Amino acid sequence: ETEPLTSKKDVSDCNEGEDCKENGLLMRNPKPALQLAEDGNKVHPSQGDKGEAAQISNGYSGVQSTVPCNGMGELMELEDRETWSKKIDFLLSVIGYAVDLGNVWRFPYICYQNGGGAFLIPYTLMAIFGGIPLFYMELALGQYHRNGCISIWRKICPIFKGIGFAICIIDLYVASYYNTIMAWAFYYLVSSFTSELPWTSCTNPWNTGNCTNYFSKDNVSWSLHSISPAEEFYTRQVLQVHRSNGLDDLGGISWQLTICLLLIFTIVYFSIWKGVKTSGKVVWVTATFPYIILFILLVRGATLPGAWRGVLYYLKPDWHKLLATEVWVDAAAQIFFSLGPGFGVLLAYASYNKFHNNCYQDALVTSTVNCATSFVSGFVIFTVLGYMAEMRKEDVSEVAKDTGPSLLFITYAEAIANMPASTFFAIIFFLMLLTLGLDSTFAGLEGVITGVLDEFPHVWSKRRELFVLGLTIVCFLGSLATLTFGGAYVVKLFEEYATGPAVLTVVFLEAVAVAWFYGITQFCNDVKEMLGFTPGWYWRVCWVAISPIFLLFVTCSFLSNPPELRLFGYNYPYWTTVVGYCIGTSSIICIPIYMVYRLIITSGTLKERILKSITPETATEIPFGDIRMNAV
Repeated sequence: ETEPLTSKKDVSDCNEGEDCKENGLLMRNPKPALQLAEDGNKVHPSQGDKGEAAQISNGYSGVQSTVPCNGMGELMELEDRETWSKKIDFLLSVIGYAVDLGNVWRFPYICYQNGGGAFLIPYTLMAIFGGIPLFYMELALGQYHRNGCISIWRKICPIFKGIGFAICIIDLYVASYYNTIMAWAFYYLVSSFTSELPWTSCTNPWNTGNCTNYFSKDNVSWSLHSISPAEEFYTRQVLQVHRSNGLDDLGGISWQLTICLLLIFTIVYFSIWKGVKTSGKVVWVTATFPYIILFILLVRGATLPGAWRGVLYYLKPDWHKLLATEVWVDAAAQIFFSLGPGFGVLLAYASYNKFHNNCYQDALVTSTVNCATSFVSGFVIFTVLGYMAEMRKEDVSEVAKDTGPSLLFITYAEAIANMPASTFFAIIFFLMLLTLGLDSTFAGLEGVITGVLDEFPHVWSKRRELFVLGLTIVCFLGSLATLTFGGAYVVKLFEEYATGPAVLTVVFLEAVAVAWFYGITQFCNDVKEMLGFTPGWYWRVCWVAISPIFLLFVTCSFLSNPPELRLFGYNYPYWTTVVGYCIGTSSIICIPIYMVYRLIITSGTLKERILKSITPETATEIPFGDIRMNAV
């Protein structure tokens, strides 16, 4: 192993820049041979040559060549994979992906609903033992194997390749409704460029007789049937849900929202069409701008009258809630969907890292920033809810009944409209929502793009711009149902049923495949090869047992008690639940279908087919310097 595979004498007859034939193998531009010594895991120049040394992770000798060398280490000259321009580009992209609209509206609502400050205990425990280990696992897998969500399974456990196809379908489902929410925010942003915000009065064409503006100077009392002007603007002007009778009669398509969505997809296309080199620069704005706005809104909210009431309601602990199972289920679901493993994004982003990048540190930093952002967003929201309660002379619990997007587009928008300098705060708030959503969309589509381009490089590797264009058109066409007058009902259905259970199932199978089939020992060896140290027993126990149990617990809880959907007074009929589960199943059905397909096309007895199907079929190229070594 300490002998060079070729010597200087072997290649001395070859002129530099010319091709030469040696031992029947065509060699181009032979380099001085490198002798790789096992001691110290370093590359040493062979005697008589002063080759450039480079750090590697196993001690085999090799020479750069266009053909593989025989032996346990297989060396070849390959085109370098695109990498991030700077480390900070990667960190901002991951933070921008993980910190999305859900951090602003979902976490504060779930927190006060499940015991206030007491909820932070199950939330922290679920993050430590479930969310962060899965987050770290995906970053390590992507960085080591340097492949997208489909082709990576050839190097881990080929029979689970259907997971990659399921992830791509889930990402397309998410893109079909998530960007529509940004279209709503874009509509609000355009509407904010006025001296008087349109959701502050009851004199507009879309208002009804129940519209009650309790911020007016007149002595107005709030009754049971009162509707705020902000709610009527959202439901009757932006969404126009009054023109739909429900999911069985969605009505026509809103041309205003269609234009907004078209502009959003145009921004998305030109941000990601060239790869991470361009999207890594865009996130410098989309990932950092929300933090500036959150800080401004936090300071403004803290100075409002009644803000303390909202903070007290947000954090006041209800310790009895910790005895309820649903609180722990909500904590597990929140941390999981907040960090976002299972969408192929972490695999894709990490695959563009340098091989020896410290992804362990990245996982801790980005997940901590994400959780801290969720917590701080609660103060931003609840200081304003306290102010609303003070103005309405009601309890905070009555004001905080809105959930999901309604919390932002009705309650928060109304509070902003009645602040001094309301136009300014409305513009920056909806700009923040747009930037929060944009980098999450960049990430979701990049997961699909990287997965497909790595799986079919001979077709799409030189046609990335064309593929991205086709993908954005497909996503736009898939969003048309959410642009109808009843589109909000479709968004709610997709959000609850089409993605949630499917992603949980995908990540559960992914954790099982890596820890139990690929092997936790092999995976830890891969991490050591990249980082120089082996993950400790805590990480091993989490990956082998705790994280899969965590995912199984959340999935079973969801399936055993599916949510009863209701939106704007519309109760979803039973058949919509069946449709929702069918949409979710349409993605994860790829996994068993591919397993059967794999066993059919593999030769041998059933036992031999199974063994071949769970054995990695291609080696992972480990880069060191200008050489790639295949690890087997």
